[in-house]
Amino acid sequence: MTQRRPSQPESADDLLTRLGRLAAQARAGAELQHARVELAEALQREMLPVSLPALPGLRTAARYSPARHGLDIGGDWYDAFATPDGALGFSIGDVQGHDVEAAAFMGQIRIALRAVAAFAPDPGEALAQANDLLLSMHRDLFATCSFLRFDPTTWVLESARAGHVPAIWATIDGRYGISVDEGGLPLGMLPGSSYPVTRHRLSTPGAYVLVTDGVVEGPSFPIEAGLERVARVVAAGAGAEPAALAAAVMKVADCTGHQDDSAVLVLRHDAPPAVLPG
Repeated sequence: MTQRRPSQPESADDLLTRLGRLAAQARAGAELQHARVELAEALQREMLPVSLPALPGLRTAARYSPARHGLDIGGDWYDAFATPDGALGFSIGDVQGHDVEAAAFMGQIRIALRAVAAFAPDPGEALAQANDLLLSMHRDLFATCSFLRFDPTTWVLESARAGHVPAIWATIDGRYGISVDEGGLPLGMLPGSSYPVTRHRLSTPGAYVLVTDGVVEGPSFPIEAGLERVARVVAAGAGAEPAALAAAVMKVADCTGHQDDSAVLVLRHDAPPAVLPG
C-alpha cells in the first residue's frame, strides 16, 4: 500500500504568487465589465436626442437617469421629432436587458419608429410596422413602448401603447388622471400585433407626461402607487415649465428604491388657438 505524502504548506512566495494571479484575473474581468459599461453608456448617450422639437403652444422636456449602481446599463429611451406633414412624433420605451446589446437594440427601435412614422397614418400603425420590422431582424429582445403624434392643425394628441407604462395627464383647472388606454404586446414579440389608438383633444392647458417603469416601480414599491404619486406631482405642476415638471417627476424614483434606469418625457400644452390653422 502506497502511503500519501503529507501535503506541504504553501510558502509565502507561493501564496503571494497565487494571490497575484487571482488578482490579475479579477482585474481583467473588472476591466472588461467596465469597458462594456462605458460602451453601453456611450451608445445610450449618443442615441438620445440632444434637443427636442416644439411648436407654438406645445413645449417639451425630458430627463434620463442611469441605473443606480452603474453596473446595469438599461435600454430606456425617449425621442421626439417632426414628421413630414408638420406633426410631432414622441416615443418613450424600455428594452429588455441591461447590456450593450440592449443599448444597441434601443437605437434600432428609435430609428425604426422614425422611419415608419413618416408614412404611417397613426401611432398604432407605426407601432405595428416597427414591430414587424424588428422581428425581421431575428433578435431575441423585446421592448415596451408608447408612441404619440401631436397634430397642430387639429390640436389632437393620438397615442398607442406596446405593453408600456400608462401616461399621466393633468390640466390647470385641477383635473388629472392616468391614461389606462388599451394597448398591445411589447415590440418584438409577435408578428402582426395590433395597437389601438386613443385620441385626446388638448382643449385645456396642462401637461401630458410619459415615464418608464424605473420612475414608478421598485423592489418593494408597486407600480400603482408610483403612478398615483406621479399623477399628484403632475397635477401640482400642470402649469409649470416642462423642464421643472420633468425634474419633479424624476424625483419620484427616489421613493421607489428602483435599481433600473429611468426616463421622463413631458409635453406642456396651452389651449388651442381660437381659430385653428387650416
